[in-house]
Amino acid sequence: MTVHPAPASFMLDDYLAAHERKSLLRFITCGSVDDGKSTLIGRLLYESKRLFDDQIAALERDSRKHGTQAGSIDFALLVDGLASEREQGITIDVAYRFFSTDRRTFIVADTPGHEQYTRNMATGASTADVAIVLVDARKGITRQTRRHSLLVSLLGIRHVVLAINKMDLVDWSEAKFTEIVTEFQGFSAELGFEHVTAIPLSALHGDNIVASSSRARWYKGPTLLSHLETVDVEPLGGAEPFRLPVQWVNRPNPDFRGFSGLVTSGMVRPGERVRVLPSGLETTVTRIVTHGGEQDEAVAGQSITLLLSDEVDVSRGDIIASAGRPPHVSDRIEARLFWMATEHLKEGDQFLLKLGAGTVPAKVVSVRQRIDLTTLAPVEASSFGANDVGDVTLALDYSIAFDSYGESRRTGGFILIDRESFDTVAIGLVDGAGSRRDAGFQPTRNDGQVTWLKSIREQKRRSVLKAMSWRVIGSVATVAAAFVLTQDTRLAAAIGATEVVTKLVLYYGHERLWARIRFGLSIAAKQHRTDPQSSGAS
Repeated sequence: MTVHPAPASFMLDDYLAAHERKSLLRFITCGSVDDGKSTLIGRLLYESKRLFDDQIAALERDSRKHGTQAGSIDFALLVDGLASEREQGITIDVAYRFFSTDRRTFIVADTPGHEQYTRNMATGASTADVAIVLVDARKGITRQTRRHSLLVSLLGIRHVVLAINKMDLVDWSEAKFTEIVTEFQGFSAELGFEHVTAIPLSALHGDNIVASSSRARWYKGPTLLSHLETVDVEPLGGAEPFRLPVQWVNRPNPDFRGFSGLVTSGMVRPGERVRVLPSGLETTVTRIVTHGGEQDEAVAGQSITLLLSDEVDVSRGDIIASAGRPPHVSDRIEARLFWMATEHLKEGDQFLLKLGAGTVPAKVVSVRQRIDLTTLAPVEASSFGANDVGDVTLALDYSIAFDSYGESRRTGGFILIDRESFDTVAIGLVDGAGSRRDAGFQPTRNDGQVTWLKSIREQKRRSVLKAMSWRVIGSVATVAAAFVLTQDTRLAAAIGATEVVTKLVLYYGHERLWARIRFGLSIAAKQHRTDPQSSGAS
């Protein structure tokens, strides 16, 4: 018989309030195949006493059926839930787990280690604050370790835990631990990590996961859980400008017109000047409305509705930003891409670019360089293969607002979508606004479809020379053909001269005739011809 406490004695409200005050940390595990990522998360949940009795019973039952530990508990099965994952003993999809300690709430993403599933790892890393990079103590740093570290850096994660796993299989060698740490620090020095914390551990046996291990007396650092509970990843909110990507125009009645979305950075108060982009119109915030009512300010992470003082045109996909520190606006973007499709990316490919709540047609104008995953150095490239990382220039159908990814992950990151299958084929990080010098293309709308034409910047003398040259070439060809047929030079010359005169008369006469015919003209063109003001009449 189970006795439940009375609601008053349980103090449910105090319990919920305590959890609401906890900070949230998102972290991922990444690394090569069989480095122990799933086992680490399962052991972390088990050792932190965050599993219910029925979960433990199910884990023991599954371990006997699918486990790889000879009947002992296989902690990897806590996160490897797909049938194919259990059959193969690998992680394929991203698995998210939620747990909480007395000091913090966590969302952990277990990501796959196989190269062909790197796209799934990038998906999990896109929202994480901390990355746990696992390394098998026997294998050391691998190519996939370098690839994942590069992606972690590109996606803006600045706090890394270098978890050197399976230390029990190298007899807890301090020399081996130091060797791996030194190698990682050497190649990651230019990746921009703020903190790299190295921890020796054994996920299978629980050493240095929650409690310190007596097998590594030479290690004096924190355990994995204590580090995750104390690491400071909070950005300097006051230094970030206000950004609100508009997701919905809220119009419940004629007297209310607000613009709803998630504040991605900064803060805003009623009375502050804001700018709507890409239009560039400025106005003032009059009210901030939330589900719980009006409030005096809004900060990053809150979903709000803004009411503005002026009747400005704001649509889904626009960004409402601080008037003093607005984002960039351009129809050219220079970006670093992580290419995820099996087909190669090359110049001229067309996609849909989704940034925030907006989607715009985009074209790859140039592939500038690719990153060598061994040396992390840029190399020349004309295309990208699966899982390649490199820099491109994109031309958009129209201008959008964006930040560089270093300034804002929310408004500086985007995805590329295949226009036929609607599959996500690339993750993009904005470097900045592109220059038109290297574009050479100009987007043109045609019956709702986007076509791409070479931009025309010809001088008049070039146009005249081109128009005359083809006529001269045509006349010479006519004279030559006539001479071959008649063997008479004078007759051939006469035919050529006649052909030149006839072409000129017919061409210019034909153009003037059709200039007077209104059939097939657009409505705008007809109005221009019939509007007295257009011809200067009063």
